[in-house]
Amino acid sequence: MRDLDELCVNTIRFLAVDAVEKAGSGHPGTPLGAAPMAYVLWDRFLRHDPADPNWPNRDRFILSAGHASALLYALLHLTGYDLPLDELKRFRQWGSKTPGHPEYGHTPGVEATTGPLGQGFAMGVGMALAERFHAQCFNRPGFPLVDHTTYAVVSDGDLMEGVSSEAASLAGTLGLGRLIYLYDDNHISIEGETDLAFTEDVRRRFEAYGWQVLRVADGNDLEGVAAALRAAREDAARPSLIIVRTHIGYGSPKEDTAAAHGEPLGPEASRVTKERFGWPVEPDFHIPEQARAHLRKAVERGRRWEGEWGELRARYREERPDLAECFQRQVQGELPDGWDAEIPRFSPEDGPMATRSASGKVLNALSERLPELIGGSADLAPSTKTLLLGYGDLGFDSDCARNIHFGVREHAMGAIVNGMALHGGVLPYGATFLVFSDYMRPPLRLAALMGVRAIFIFTHDSIALGEDGPTHQPVEQLASLRAIPDFRVLRPADANETAAAWRVAVESRKPVALVLTRQKVPVLDPDAYAIEDGVRKGAYVLAECEGKPDVILIATGSEVHLALGAKEKLDRLGTRARVVSMPSWDLFEEQPREVRERVLPSDVRARLAVEAAAPFGWRRWVGDAGEVIGVERFGASAPGTENLRRYGFTVDNVVERAQALAKGS
Repeated sequence: MRDLDELCVNTIRFLAVDAVEKAGSGHPGTPLGAAPMAYVLWDRFLRHDPADPNWPNRDRFILSAGHASALLYALLHLTGYDLPLDELKRFRQWGSKTPGHPEYGHTPGVEATTGPLGQGFAMGVGMALAERFHAQCFNRPGFPLVDHTTYAVVSDGDLMEGVSSEAASLAGTLGLGRLIYLYDDNHISIEGETDLAFTEDVRRRFEAYGWQVLRVADGNDLEGVAAALRAAREDAARPSLIIVRTHIGYGSPKEDTAAAHGEPLGPEASRVTKERFGWPVEPDFHIPEQARAHLRKAVERGRRWEGEWGELRARYREERPDLAECFQRQVQGELPDGWDAEIPRFSPEDGPMATRSASGKVLNALSERLPELIGGSADLAPSTKTLLLGYGDLGFDSDCARNIHFGVREHAMGAIVNGMALHGGVLPYGATFLVFSDYMRPPLRLAALMGVRAIFIFTHDSIALGEDGPTHQPVEQLASLRAIPDFRVLRPADANETAAAWRVAVESRKPVALVLTRQKVPVLDPDAYAIEDGVRKGAYVLAECEGKPDVILIATGSEVHLALGAKEKLDRLGTRARVVSMPSWDLFEEQPREVRERVLPSDVRARLAVEAAAPFGWRRWVGDAGEVIGVERFGASAPGTENLRRYGFTVDNVVERAQALAKGS
């Protein structure tokens, strides 16, 4: 058996080496050093079904060290996933299923898009959190319906990134025992030995976080790796980090050097390495039949595991049909009938209301009908209004608790929300102030790249925040969020637009950002305006004039009310003005041309956009003849109303600018 294990390990190694050589780029060093521990995990521990990569009760595996993607592709091919050998031969080429870093939804069996280091580490924490939530909600005595583990291979680089520290701290605090990471401790980074920048005691660091830490002195010691994995699985109260001492580029002339990290070995070094392992130099992509047959047993094991689970689920359905139906709906990502029936309808008689407060009311109403809705804030729930009342704290209360306290960890929060969404069966959200979305930029971008169903709530959305000053007042953040492809951004004008925005967010299959006010704003009359349909389309005519408009006022969020006030004065002055509320650029962009033309007719060139944020990007909607009243410098510490006045967000300034445009058109 030992000889067979060695054969399998070397098959994994050299499929990766050959893929990198053929591509002329890539990272062969980690596959050479980490193949033994990856093999032990996949061959002896990982419960998965290659024929059904989306089996709900599968163990999750994340290659957080995404640069070693050739290692993952070799494992996926050899264990029977729908990844033909020809795809490994097309590594890093246009249209292949084997991109340079793993991409979720692109390659069967890839659980997360990784590459930016630390993101996979933190997403794994999210997966473990989602597993715990589902286990608490659905498992019953004799019915361990949700019973799986999240594994990852993480690197020196992953552990250097701050996001891994944030996520590890939270994982230890919550005691996520179904989280097991293999740390590829090879002591080499791109610039040289890790001692140049990374000399900390990793063991003591993770023990301080509350993790179980195990060590394997020799990464080629298969039994040592297996023993450590068994010990990790036995500790249900703590996440586990297994430090495995490996050698990057193992067996090659470039072993233990930075040269083995991010470039092909080269023909000569590749030949020498194969000869050292007794591996055929030709042909490339050699797979011994014995190794193939052994590794393909994963298909048979997976079929058996999924079959056994299916039988358990059938008995569960008989015993608990209500829970079984709910579980089925959640894992399929479907919404229940009447899911939005409790969403409140707000009246102008209720008085002005901050959109963050309206969002909190909507969120709690949704929680009554959507038990999969879980999330929290980066220690700002009282301010972001994101606490689910009466639903307990996940990690501390055992009865299907739904509030997550992320702590002051915005970066990890974003990645953990992504991990929960990737796990499936939940609709996760995370909240903070808009200005701190900067801390979350990598996971927001990855959320869009992966197309995950996640909701990000950003409050305190402008200089109207006031006294906290420019450090807390966003200026350029709104434009930066809008610049992310496939990322929905909605900035609603009032409580009813906020309710409509939540409907869009829940129904969306893309990540969504809700951008909300701290200050109170008037409530629009839902009987007077087509708010629901307008928000779904991204923009709509909120107030019309008689005849063709002389000028169109376009606004978002709190500035919509400023535009309405300006229109009243323009009407008295004889200037015909149309007011367009535009909560979502991207939704409006997706509308048919005729819909956009009805809202923003091309023959009305006098357009004035009003938004308390950087004007970058507005030219798309106001045209060359239009203008923007925006914010082109940082904010100031002063009452919010004073800030708005000083920055030109007044009725008189809007009227003056609008009249000038109308006269010049």
